Amino acid sequence: MGSGAQAGRGLFITFEGGDGTGKSTQIDRVRRWFEERGQQVVVTREPGGTELGTTLRQLVQNGPDDVDPRTEALLYAADRAYHVATLIRPALERGEIVLADRYIDSSLAYQGAARSLGVDEIRSLSMWATESLLPDLTLLIDVPPEVAARRRGGEPDRMERESMEFHERVRHQYLALADSEADRIVVIDGVGTEDQVFSEIRGVLEERVDAAFQGLPEEAAKDTKPVESQATLWALLDEDGILL
Repeated sequence: MGSGAQAGRGLFITFEGGDGTGKSTQIDRVRRWFEERGQQVVVTREPGGTELGTTLRQLVQNGPDDVDPRTEALLYAADRAYHVATLIRPALERGEIVLADRYIDSSLAYQGAARSLGVDEIRSLSMWATESLLPDLTLLIDVPPEVAARRRGGEPDRMERESMEFHERVRHQYLALADSEADRIVVIDGVGTEDQVFSEIRGVLEERVDAAFQGLPEEAAKDTKPVESQATLWALLDEDGILL
């Protein structure tokens, strides 16, 4: 399966970026944006979107400092495999919209590039774990690491304690992915205010998703049920299942 759309009738959108870029805040606003349009939305995250994922998140983010990069990568892959099989794919097959805080691109940036395990190797592992399920759209919220570091509060986890050089490598790889997959990954300037960032995201959604609802008769739009209206989204997909 090449995209969330091909997994069923749902829409799979992921949010990427370094720690402290404001992904959680924007995911909540996007959730409300879709729900105001009558859509069924599932919000999840990696790791931690399932009970098993919560346990793995604790192990990866707050475990011993001697967790080596390969172990870390395999733990993320295990979480992702279970997450897709038990939560993401079933939701897409029900025709729902899945908004995920992190997915495969995070592993490519953190383990593949910053941990120097190899982007191609980590991509192969993740594609095997997910049976090649890719997002329909990825919103990459880009914030310089030094700005993101000032935003983070509380006790830093194992990943957040990494050097500024590490986080620069993460950002560099994210931007390289966006350059190579411009049809799927949209870079969002995350330096502005919450409203400014959402305004940019909303513009992407209106261009790529909301246009599908235009042209419906007023009464028909009011009476359309969530799953039925979801089907109109796929007029925006090309033959490969990518959002136009």
